[in-house]
Amino acid sequence: MQINGSTALVTGANRGLGKAFAEALLARGATTVYATARRPDLIDVPGAVPLRLDITDPASIEAAAAEVGDLNILINNAGISTNAPLLGPSTENIHREFDTNFWGTLAVTRAFAPRLAGGAILNVISALSWYTFAPASNGYAASKAAEWSLTNGVRMELADQKTQVTALALAIADTDMMAAYDIPKLPPHEVVAMALDGLEAGALEVIADAPTANVKASLSRDPALFYADIQAALFG
Repeated sequence: MQINGSTALVTGANRGLGKAFAEALLARGATTVYATARRPDLIDVPGAVPLRLDITDPASIEAAAAEVGDLNILINNAGISTNAPLLGPSTENIHREFDTNFWGTLAVTRAFAPRLAGGAILNVISALSWYTFAPASNGYAASKAAEWSLTNGVRMELADQKTQVTALALAIADTDMMAAYDIPKLPPHEVVAMALDGLEAGALEVIADAPTANVKASLSRDPALFYADIQAALFG
């Protein structure tokens, strides 16, 4: 997939990784970058085309799809985390996480997939697609595990039209979602550079940081040992 000369659309482009994606696509020569958000007035990416898109609203997706013509690259970046445990007093926030992270990603993909023949999709998943570490992240983790499976399934279903489908997995980037954590974080532009390098190289999965690589490598181990290591790392 060549970014130079392409037309791209980025969801959740008003801040964080989404904004960094829109900026980097333009810097790499994308001809048109649709930077989308529920409130396009908050988008501040010179050279991009602001476009309203609420990925949980079918009417909004339909309107955006009608506004966009040819498309080569879709970046499914929009997502939410609500700190919802699975066994908390309500499942409302878990539904919100799935509505955005899984159903919203799927709805946007379905809307644009027919015009992405020979193009590419990049889905932003998470290290939490593969493990959990605290009750408050469990709803988010479940939704991101579903998004990882979605990514693999869509890749298979779009193979005949030669649409490349890439997953970007990361643990800790310096975004609003991680603002409350006083730990070392990767700058968004570094994560995005790795992701776009991988996209152009034809990678099916881009692992952005060491914690994510360690988690992925541990999946074949006995889960009792895996979670013992996590508990030791978190609590000593």
